[in-house]
Amino acid sequence: MPPELLPDSPRRERDRGGTAAEYALVASLIAVVIAAAVGTLGTEVLGLFQAAADGFP
Repeated sequence: MPPELLPDSPRRERDRGGTAAEYALVASLIAVVIAAAVGTLGTEVLGLFQAAADGFP
């Protein structure tokens, strides 16, 4: 059996750390995209609600 398929393989332990870092990077990028979208859309929605509120007497 190849050593990389064994559960206690040092290579597999190194890969786990790399995978965790990759997931953290992806999660960070998703958070940045969400923050940018909320910032952009938030001002537009605020203007829309303000225009609706100004229409009431």
